[in-house]
Amino acid sequence: MITSSNIPTSTMPQTPPDYDLYEYALIRYVPRIERGEFINIGILMMCKRRRLLLCQIHIDEKRIKALCPRADLNLLRNQVKLFERRDVPAAGLPVEETYRWLTAAKSAILQTSPSHPGILQAEPEETLRALIKELVE
Repeated sequence: MITSSNIPTSTMPQTPPDYDLYEYALIRYVPRIERGEFINIGILMMCKRRRLLLCQIHIDEKRIKALCPRADLNLLRNQVKLFERRDVPAAGLPVEETYRWLTAAKSAILQTSPSHPGILQAEPEETLRALIKELVE
């Protein structure tokens, strides 16, 4: 019989309850799906506790044209609006479900990376800007 007294406690430090966990996924432009090459063009960030879903896009046309000279930048800008508008099949979903819809695996010119966790130690917008600077620009 297992009792709570003989279950080992974790050696991992516990996250204080006042910290806000967040998840983010890179938004990737894949100009030719069959090649699998991509450029990071943005970040989608979600904090369930704050009911917050943020999206920031940075389209570097020179990098895109270097990867794929025939890239359709107008199509890309139109597709990016789906992330910016949080365009999912069902309206009014909680932020975590909207985030899951937007980050689901897909075969399209816009894809997302696997989701990564973090702990907010600054305002969400500041954290998002730092991620964009480090991972996209």
